[in-house]
Amino acid sequence: MNQDKAVLAIDQGTTGTTCLVIRADGQVLGRGYSEFTQHFPRPGWVEHDAEEIWEVTRRVARGAVERAGVEITAIGITNRRETVVVWERASGRPVHRAIVWQDRRTAEICRELKEAGHEERVRRKTGLVLDPYFSGTKLTWLFREEPELRRRAERGELAAGTVDAWLIYRLTGGRAHATEHTNASRTLLYDLYSRGWDDELLALLEVPRAILPEVRPSSGVFGIAAADALGFEAPVAGAAGDQQAALFGQGCWQPGLAKNTYGTGAFLLLYLGGEPVPSRHGLLTTAACDAKGQPAYALEGSVFIAGAAIQWLRDGLGVIRSAGEAEGLAKSLAGNDGVYFVPAFVGLGAPYWEPEARGTIVGLTRGTTRAHLVRAALEAMAYSTLDVLKAMEADAGVPVAELRVDGGASANDWLMQLQAGVLGVPVRRPAVVETTALGAAALAGLATGVWDSGQAFLDTQAGSQGFEPLLDGGEREALIEGWRRAVRAARVWSERSGGARPDG
Repeated sequence: MNQDKAVLAIDQGTTGTTCLVIRADGQVLGRGYSEFTQHFPRPGWVEHDAEEIWEVTRRVARGAVERAGVEITAIGITNRRETVVVWERASGRPVHRAIVWQDRRTAEICRELKEAGHEERVRRKTGLVLDPYFSGTKLTWLFREEPELRRRAERGELAAGTVDAWLIYRLTGGRAHATEHTNASRTLLYDLYSRGWDDELLALLEVPRAILPEVRPSSGVFGIAAADALGFEAPVAGAAGDQQAALFGQGCWQPGLAKNTYGTGAFLLLYLGGEPVPSRHGLLTTAACDAKGQPAYALEGSVFIAGAAIQWLRDGLGVIRSAGEAEGLAKSLAGNDGVYFVPAFVGLGAPYWEPEARGTIVGLTRGTTRAHLVRAALEAMAYSTLDVLKAMEADAGVPVAELRVDGGASANDWLMQLQAGVLGVPVRRPAVVETTALGAAALAGLATGVWDSGQAFLDTQAGSQGFEPLLDGGEREALIEGWRRAVRAARVWSERSGGARPDG
């Protein structure tokens, strides 16, 4: 380990970009963050301006490097995975706003594919379900809506990819059009077993192969960032989707180790190793990184709305002024008084997969206050995690003895204590909860000699806090039963919008 070496980690998230400069000894020398604009052109549609994302990322990265005052050895990228960008190869100009992972406009396309009998074949190859969450049907929609873009794509004039590919293209001045296995595995176009783009899936979703990036291992040099991009040259040497980067950053490289990241959504991953396990309980099988940053597999359960529910209470309803108020308001109540919030703003994810479900609040009385709403939003994160963890244990056939946590909401001690109580297992939080960025840094550092091994990187991350389960059995079961009743209510509501009949 060379103490003079440092890595720039770019964590490009749903609502903003975070950049960290991490020295070889694990110290964070510089950081920066900036939000960018959210676009909601229609109900259920979510878009971003990819050019704005690039400019925000450049500004934040330059600021973090300036504050660190060190030379950058390598750059690592992590990103929200299912958002898709389409751009001109020659100019690098986006030809449409990025369609975000939360966007539900392709629900009808997914329904058509299911009714035509394609879901089992898609799941068998990709480990995924036919849901608007994933990026493949977003491309289907775009090329159906704008046939000229399809013609340009077939002529080789356009490129497409998840946000990692977009940033790699711009950082390298268009010299590299590449992605890696964890992002590719979220497109509905990638075969988990052959580890590459699949012609049958491309034909099914009407996506021209010519637009797609080359798929490479997560740790390795993708290209050299040009000096005019960030003000210096350095290899882009690591990339992974945000949840797999967090899994790597938490050191989950052995079967049975699990982590949950609480961000805009909540994402639980269980590392499987070198062999995929098909899910029978509403989960996804997805690509992951082994201890060397090479392809491996994990089970994943995605909760679409977690921290975004608190953001909605702040920005949409104005019941709190800042997210920091949430913990104090939740602690001000002795209990939830029967108020439950199922924040299915964009449908329900694992293990239900109910795209037509919508946000539901139950148990309201005249005595309900804003504190109840805030507490219910926090509690929903814990209950949703339980739903996913139980399905995960059933699929993998092994119990999870400890949950490792990260992401913004994991800093909330009240929530983490509740999470341990609801799960009935200890919860462990690292000293630095930005493990998505740390994982990206580790992948880039492994490829460039900043760290000799994954364990050498982990050894630099000292200090963690544990939360033991303290809820008694009766209280725990009563809380869980209340949550399950609330979920049933949300799923019943989805019937009116054409969703599936609740079955659990």
